Amino acid sequence: MADHITIRDAEGKWVVRSGGAIIGESTRALELIEGGHDPVIYFPREDVAMAFLDKTEQTSHCPWKGDASYYSIVNKSSVTENVVWSYENPIEGAEAIRGYLAFYQRDGVQVEQL
Repeated sequence: MADHITIRDAEGKWVVRSGGAIIGESTRALELIEGGHDPVIYFPREDVAMAFLDKTEQTSHCPWKGDASYYSIVNKSSVTENVVWSYENPIEGAEAIRGYLAFYQRDGVQVEQL
């Protein structure tokens, strides 16, 4: 697995926006690099407005990280379904992302470095 996934501190301050509103902001984010994929920023739960997230029934499995749970972002005017994921109990080698959330950048959701 060490050859397939790299997890390191994400430098600087990161934000996640949904519909233009900031729902997460962190200087403690992690960057996960997996194979040939683009890097993914993971935010500590404590740095995300969890009141806007509703856990869904969707799950997925990654042989390098384990089983993922999904959340939808819910606000006054819309629901963005299954756009957030988390590895509640990651497998050995990916433990650093336990308690962190990642966001698909679609449907008005943006992750950016300030």
